[in-house]
Amino acid sequence: MGKPFEVSQSDFQEKVLNAPGPVLVDFWAEWCGPCRMVAPVLEEIAQEKAGVLSVAKLDVDQNQDLSGQHGVFSIPTMILFKDGQEVERLVGAMPKARLLEKIEPHLN
Repeated sequence: MGKPFEVSQSDFQEKVLNAPGPVLVDFWAEWCGPCRMVAPVLEEIAQEKAGVLSVAKLDVDQNQDLSGQHGVFSIPTMILFKDGQEVERLVGAMPKARLLEKIEPHLN
C-alpha cells in the first residue's frame, strides 16, 4: 500500500484494531494547521515502512465519538495500535526523526 488511508467509525475495528500489523492512526481535522504540517511526514513514513506499518487518517470532526473513546482532545494526535491495543501516543506536530524514534521500537 505505502500511503495513508482514511478510516472512520464504521471500519475502525476492521482496518485498525483487527489489522495484522501495527497501524498508526492520525487523528486530524481539515482546519488544523499543525495537522497539515505533519501530514507529509506521515506520508513519507507510510512509504518507507510499507509492509511493516500502516498509516490511517481519522477526521475528528466526522468521528467525534471515536475520538472521544480514545481520549483524543487535542490534534494532531497519533496513536499506534498493535494487536488491537494502543502501544504509543504522540501529541502535536513533531519532526520525522522524533516520530520514528517513538514508533520503531513497536515494529518488530
